[in-house]
Amino acid sequence: MASRIALAGVATSAILAVLKIAVGLSAHSVAVVSDGLESGADVVTASLVWVGLWFAAKPADQDHPYGHGRFEILAGLAIGMLLAAVGAAICVRSVEERQVAHVPALYAVWALAASITVHLTFATLKVRVGRRTRSAALTADGFHDLVDVFSGCVALTAVLLSNFFAGSQAADHFGGFVIGLIVIFLGLRVSRETSLQLMDTMPDDAQMQQIRAAALRVPGALAIEKCFARKTGLRYHVDLHLEVDPGLTVLASHQIGHEVQLRIKTELEWVEDVLVHVEPYMGWQAASISGPR
Repeated sequence: MASRIALAGVATSAILAVLKIAVGLSAHSVAVVSDGLESGADVVTASLVWVGLWFAAKPADQDHPYGHGRFEILAGLAIGMLLAAVGAAICVRSVEERQVAHVPALYAVWALAASITVHLTFATLKVRVGRRTRSAALTADGFHDLVDVFSGCVALTAVLLSNFFAGSQAADHFGGFVIGLIVIFLGLRVSRETSLQLMDTMPDDAQMQQIRAAALRVPGALAIEKCFARKTGLRYHVDLHLEVDPGLTVLASHQIGHEVQLRIKTELEWVEDVLVHVEPYMGWQAASISGPR
């Protein structure tokens, strides 16, 4: 489903980009053309999302035992960097033409209204599906659509100010500049989030607690010494140090560890795999040392 949404986003962004650039040039509106260029960047970013999701879905192989999920995160990082570059270009272009005072044609508002409606619909859908599937690239593209809504509103305000308020002819240029700043901010935000994932940043405390709780519900699992998790694509890989009764046989300890692995993967759909390292539980020694003599 995530791939289909990303592919639909590519087609929609392409249509909106052509529409807004054509209308912006015809109406002589810098803000509308800037918003169209931003939608053009959407075509590239949405394409990267689709490619990232397609590649990440490939199964693990001999050279990639953890799967190909990191490619999806790399796609998200590429989106962030591209957005920052496009935003900077829009800002520079708007500043260069700031002395050219003009009033854009009022019919440009219809293209902007259509763009705002479409992007708001896609933003809601992409963020919801992206969070459910834990897709960094699709979620990033959904927030990009939210910024498109905001940038469209800025362009719409700029066109209306230029038409209905005397002395506000430069509002169209300032609107384009603000749109550029918005795109830069989003690009930096997306780049930061994906970079953290590439650095194997741990999940939040609530998710780590879910992993520990699921493991300790297995009979024979006495304690957890260490627990780490890192995201590889859409799901997490967990490394867990499990403490069991030191008097158990190797076979019995292995069976408990296997049950812990199955329990975590079954209860937590966002976990791809669990590596369990079994250790002897030494809690009884600590209790005997601190207890009464």
